[in-house]
Amino acid sequence: MAQVQERAKEGKAYVGNLEVAAQLAKESLIKGTIAKVVDWATAFSLWPVHLMTSCCGCEIGAAWGPRFDNERYGSLPWVSPRQTNLIILEGTVTKKMACTVRITWEQMPFPKFVIAMGACSLDGGIFYNSYNIVRPWQVVPVDIYIPGCPPRPEAVARSIIELQKIIRSRGVASKWVVEGVRKDLKYILPKEDLCGWRGEGGGYS
Repeated sequence: MAQVQERAKEGKAYVGNLEVAAQLAKESLIKGTIAKVVDWATAFSLWPVHLMTSCCGCEIGAAWGPRFDNERYGSLPWVSPRQTNLIILEGTVTKKMACTVRITWEQMPFPKFVIAMGACSLDGGIFYNSYNIVRPWQVVPVDIYIPGCPPRPEAVARSIIELQKIIRSRGVASKWVVEGVRKDLKYILPKEDLCGWRGEGGGYS
């Protein structure tokens, strides 16, 4: 073991010793240019899942349409949550829809991000204090908020660019590869039992 540790100090490792090799790989990922490549690739591979929660979905359709073409920023809406890493909450989130949002978010691979657009996502908008409204941050961790009612497609494009800046400046993706989890994402469980999760005693309890 002492010989292995000595080799590790020299920047070498036995092929058969996976623990030492993995540790050296993590260190090189943090210090080297590989980390920048990982963050760059993630920033320009933001695939929002097709999940329309409310009326701001019309602006989402325009944002990725031929006039505004958000795909040129490296972002492409997709159908399955298993192949996406971004949720754009399009306005109001009702108690009924909150369950779907959470389940979709849970299926997405890390590192994953959330953009909440519209006044309804910020504080409820025209449905403020309504009995059937849930704030998005009570269900999933939100990275970017877009104000407006509704926000213009240009604002959606700006949110994509700002999210890319966050990923690359903070090294979100590369740190997740090393640490195994995003530290800024605390495990969130809605205060209200929206899906009967606590009663079911499943993975959310």
